[in-house]
Amino acid sequence: MSNNFFDNIEKKTNVKQEDIFKLAQSVSNANLKDEQTVRQLVAQVAKLANKPVSKEKEDQIVNAIINNNMPMDFGALSKMFGKK
Repeated sequence: MSNNFFDNIEKKTNVKQEDIFKLAQSVSNANLKDEQTVRQLVAQVAKLANKPVSKEKEDQIVNAIINNNMPMDFGALSKMFGKK
């Protein structure tokens, strides 16, 4: 991928390219059917993004991932992650 892509991500999110690669590596090796593993990944993403995740939202995300119910279109994802 081009560095411009990662430069743009870093500018918009303040997340460094190497952190993105570390996260991608941990997700690619993760057992996404294991609740504890998924909770750790959610916490890792929240920390990287410097965004708090409520217990309720964490439970929703974990259940969706474990049960293979993650929406794949942007509109549905926005609703899932949107503020109440």
